[in-house]
Amino acid sequence: MGQDAIVQIRNLNKTFRGRAGTVVALDDISLDIMRGEIFGIIGLSGAGKSTLVRCINFLEVPTAGTVTVDGEELGKLSKRDLLDARRSMGMIFQQFNLLQQRTALQNICFPLEIAGTPKAEAEKRAEELLGIVGLSDRANAYPSQMSGGQQQRVAIARALATNPKILLCDEATSALDPTTTRSILSLLKEINRKLGITIIVITHEMAVIEEICQRVAIIDASHIAEIGAVDQVFTRPQSTMAKQLIYPDGKQRERLATGKRYCRIVFDGNSSFEPVVSNMVLECKAPVNIMFADTKDMDGKAYGQMILQLPDDERAASRALAYLETQNVHVEEGLSDDFT
Repeated sequence: MGQDAIVQIRNLNKTFRGRAGTVVALDDISLDIMRGEIFGIIGLSGAGKSTLVRCINFLEVPTAGTVTVDGEELGKLSKRDLLDARRSMGMIFQQFNLLQQRTALQNICFPLEIAGTPKAEAEKRAEELLGIVGLSDRANAYPSQMSGGQQQRVAIARALATNPKILLCDEATSALDPTTTRSILSLLKEINRKLGITIIVITHEMAVIEEICQRVAIIDASHIAEIGAVDQVFTRPQSTMAKQLIYPDGKQRERLATGKRYCRIVFDGNSSFEPVVSNMVLECKAPVNIMFADTKDMDGKAYGQMILQLPDDERAASRALAYLETQNVHVEEGLSDDFT
């Protein structure tokens, strides 16, 4: 990953004025996105994340503050230069936004036509891109003849047509089922690795961030609540919003009895998907209550988290914790209040 920032946002504000009054969508946002990284922006609906991505490519002009992309401050560019800068940023959306009367190949050619690329050259580029997204055999298919996942692959190919340096993904997997989501995220990782394109992922799903991003910014009520490496934010969330996104929902938390010892186990892919908790119970003779679990097996590696209520017996609880520490998992200990 390059050490230079390809996107620099400083003191960004975006206010919308309407009949109902003034709405502050973004308030004093500052962040750097590094060249070649996959950066996540996560928040609940209405937090301001989609407005932020539209400010990055100046589809929304900020009310205050600056956006600098690849050394150019967008607010200072002429109309023509701004169009060129936008071409360096591909965008994919939740609803694919394909032209229904055009085939997959013709959809990918569309931005090249607008850029004035000769037809034969555009079609050659589109065929290459269909190969990259694994759809060489669907060149002549129309959107209505393709699955959601295939349509999103065409949309990704179209976004790559103008050789962008940055790919903006606004809720790109929200309309897809879990299996298709994984295949699209895997494709984005491959594009990032092979082509070196910086990818900015906007989502409300923590699982998407965990799967693909290296760093993440958490937006809460128009502000950045927290920013950092994904594994750091996931294992040691600092802000209330990060905890709300990462920890189980309120109903589950209410089940935790107060004053007891608990621990949270985070599986970050370093351990194999084995029954760690069952083995611990057998090995340490320490029965535990699983208060919450959200884990998945990917290629034999474990990802996710569990919250356990430890035994009342101090020695049994300490034995259990000591065992877990040897199992290549991240363990946090605390009282029930620490996990709410």
